[in-house]
Amino acid sequence: MKKLLPILLLFLISGMAMIPVEKDMWALFGKTRFVEKLNREYGMYFLYPKFPDELKALEGKVVEVTGFYIPLEMSTSNFAVISKYPNAECFFCGGAGPESVVVGYLKKRPGKKVKMDEIVTVKGKLKLNDSDLEELNFIIQDAELIY
Repeated sequence: MKKLLPILLLFLISGMAMIPVEKDMWALFGKTRFVEKLNREYGMYFLYPKFPDELKALEGKVVEVTGFYIPLEMSTSNFAVISKYPNAECFFCGGAGPESVVVGYLKKRPGKKVKMDEIVTVKGKLKLNDSDLEELNFIIQDAELIY
């Protein structure tokens, strides 16, 4: 048994190295700070994100974000908006901040109708937006919707 113990430990440690570490994306999004700046095109002040380095390091990499589905004409489009909070508390309807929503641009439309506040996961490449006011700050490209 004493001879098997080191072999078992080596096997367990090497096996653990293959298990991917899942990041809490909502916590990372929450580290984003917003700075008020004048937008000359609109002649108004807007909040622009300052992404933390830890989040910038994930840009272009495949990530997963799980949250509440927010209905925005998904039946005719290829995107899904998910929120850290249910619809009544989300960025659009409640008092949550822009760090609590993400848009996933899907490779294909969902195979079933997704209901408001249904918990789903969006998996794809992370893109960070710090300048386009007509887009959300956190974008998942080439995304899959996982139920």
